[in-house]
Amino acid sequence: MSVPAFQLDASIGRASAFSATRRQRLRFLSYNIQTGISTGSYRHYLTKSWRQVLPHPERLDNLDRIATMIGDYDMVGLQEVDGGSLRSGFINQIEYLAHEAGFPHWHDQTNRDLGKFARYSIGLLTRFHPSALEEWRLPGRIPGRGALHARFGHGDQALHVVIMHLALGRRGRLNQLAYIAERIQDFRHVVLMGDMNCCSESEEVSLLMRRASLHAPVHGLHTFPSWRPARNIDHIFVSSNLKVHDTRVLMHPLSDHLPLAMEVELPESVSLVRHGN
Repeated sequence: MSVPAFQLDASIGRASAFSATRRQRLRFLSYNIQTGISTGSYRHYLTKSWRQVLPHPERLDNLDRIATMIGDYDMVGLQEVDGGSLRSGFINQIEYLAHEAGFPHWHDQTNRDLGKFARYSIGLLTRFHPSALEEWRLPGRIPGRGALHARFGHGDQALHVVIMHLALGRRGRLNQLAYIAERIQDFRHVVLMGDMNCCSESEEVSLLMRRASLHAPVHGLHTFPSWRPARNIDHIFVSSNLKVHDTRVLMHPLSDHLPLAMEVELPESVSLVRHGN
């Protein structure tokens, strides 16, 4: 079941708990999974559109492949996940992936609930024990966008992880990122990831960078569409005091997006608690 907000661990490669004198490296992954649907061309949006509203056996097979791929990571942020409705066979996809990939902690945030027909969600899978979780409702002319905030640790030495899926329109994204910047501007250690529907050098992202003191370690990593990547709209941004060792797009075309991965080194002062410790 989903971990309550007042509760809430992973070290890279399932290693044991880190000592305070050793810097921790964590592997992050951001992925828009299109509710488990694989797409191989633009025409599939039309010819296979029924899969967006009706169950299909290939969806579960695809989720199993996604689970195998994400199992190597410590924290995974997912977008376009179904929270358990007709189209997913009433399977909470975050819970299913957490179980299949062996993540001890998970949380899903449903931002647009159409009852039994569709539950549009984002989610977090983590091997670390969050100290707190918050669901933020993002501003927008059309409701249904949100951000999930997980805090690991306490005070100035906490790590803050934010997952989001932004609006399609530029004005909406500007408002949403202004809101996010205000919420995180006082946090020292931040990893922000998700499908932002804009490139890393856009006006919207520049606003976020300035106001929240974040940076994009690498520009131009194309993740969409998965069959011929030409746009960098999926991102992982970090605070300037977090050292990034690797950022890459993974060639796993299991959705209409490709997953984006990053390895981040935390300061010695930031200590995360593994499950069971």
